[in-house]
Amino acid sequence: MTAMSVEEAFHAYEAARYRLSPISTDSRTYKTVETLADVADDFDVFFLDAFGVLNIGETAISGTSQRIMDLKAVGKRVLVVSNAAGSPHATLIKKYTRLDYDFAPEDVITSRATLLAEMNGERGMHWGLMATRSIGLQDFEGLSLTYLEENPALYDTVDGFLLIGSAAWTDARQALLEDALAKRMRPVVVGNPDIVAPREKGFSTEPGHFAHRLADRTKVVPKFFGKPFTNIFDLAFKRIGPVDRARALMVYDSLHTDILGAQTAGIASALISDYGFFAGHDVPHAIARSGIVPDYVVCRP
Repeated sequence: MTAMSVEEAFHAYEAARYRLSPISTDSRTYKTVETLADVADDFDVFFLDAFGVLNIGETAISGTSQRIMDLKAVGKRVLVVSNAAGSPHATLIKKYTRLDYDFAPEDVITSRATLLAEMNGERGMHWGLMATRSIGLQDFEGLSLTYLEENPALYDTVDGFLLIGSAAWTDARQALLEDALAKRMRPVVVGNPDIVAPREKGFSTEPGHFAHRLADRTKVVPKFFGKPFTNIFDLAFKRIGPVDRARALMVYDSLHTDILGAQTAGIASALISDYGFFAGHDVPHAIARSGIVPDYVVCRP
């Protein structure tokens, strides 16, 4: 599948926006600062996105590891809140360690963990799985899963569909999924609402893209886990315990999943401008076009 441009991705998010969050009518303004050090005194808890804040693909963003260590050194709590559904939790921890980030496993909150936390009532179902077979099924022990590939019969026999990773997904598989849903409606659960994610050479197409596409073409209403939906923020705050939300800041690189998510959670937000989704693009113009206004625009973490 051809990678989307920033403009195409922006339009895709705008088209799906009514599924993401109510459109805010608040009159907001934002402040531009250079780094998170400029706002450190105002917050006690920092929730950081992964793609576009910690790393671009498999490459760490220069200086972010030191910034996190500096924040921790003055008593700040720093956690990752990411729509990373495609990889096992242990694999993510190893990746962050390799990239010179020191996060305790409980301080990495993902849409994968959010989904699993709420799947207990559906463990009797047989799920068709959008995921990369080579990654394996760690964390999903106890669920009845069948990989969705090229066999049409499998799409007809499962009780529902679980979309967690799209690296190996194809338009042909998407057509089989949409046909199966047209014949018989079943639940669609999405572990990553992102439409795209920034990589070293452009954007990858994520499960959210395919979920919105099938929702447009069928009558199915997917159930999303992850930003901007409240379930992932509920899990994050449960992990850290009582905290004054006025002293928490979410730091992300996109407007439609990240900044909308922070607003839904009722906490302050900071948009990274020089890395991730809007790197090299006109951030003020994007904010004005979307009407999604962060509290801060931060050049780099």
